[in-house]
Amino acid sequence: MSGKAPGEIHVGIGGWSYDPWRETFYPKGVSKARELEYVGQHLTGTEINATFYGRQKPASFAKWRDMVPDGFKFALKGSRYCTNRKNLAEAGESVTNFVEQGIVELGDRLGPINWQLAATKKFDPDEIAQFLALLPERQDGLPLRHAIEPRHESFRDPAFVDLVRKAGVAVVLADSPKYPAFEEAAEAGSFVVSAHFVARRFRMRCGHHS
Repeated sequence: MSGKAPGEIHVGIGGWSYDPWRETFYPKGVSKARELEYVGQHLTGTEINATFYGRQKPASFAKWRDMVPDGFKFALKGSRYCTNRKNLAEAGESVTNFVEQGIVELGDRLGPINWQLAATKKFDPDEIAQFLALLPERQDGLPLRHAIEPRHESFRDPAFVDLVRKAGVAVVLADSPKYPAFEEAAEAGSFVVSAHFVARRFRMRCGHHS
């Protein structure tokens, strides 16, 4: 025996409030107010996509936390004000605003923060190194886990791999024909595992993802 504790696998969806899911994913009779509760009964995680578009209230995070069972994880989408900018190295204030908005209210249900880069953002070693250095390890004593989702082919670069490994930041493995498939490199015995956890996103053809 290796003596290592077994890892956990959390399976979730990319948000929980979608009108087309009513009476399809959600059975008839499940009210909108109980959708997250239903997700918590059947899955072990979900993404909070709203954090990409704007700040959420601490009370909202606390409410979501209390609607799901122990062991459930919320993956947060990093703010667009951090990632959709010309120079990521200048995102310090926006990153601080993001982690200080009340995410600690999720407590042990807080999963990874996914910093999804713009599809047009090209790899610049100095810029990415400075951006990774902006990501805090803790917020109010709560450990934070970060993942980065590059969507430009220029990130297929050993220098990028070195940077995320040194930072302990995971590379999101996204199943999409439009963006780099880093798992292909993994099959060749390469570099994708750069943190103590792995983040995988499956994008469905209908436009929703998990």
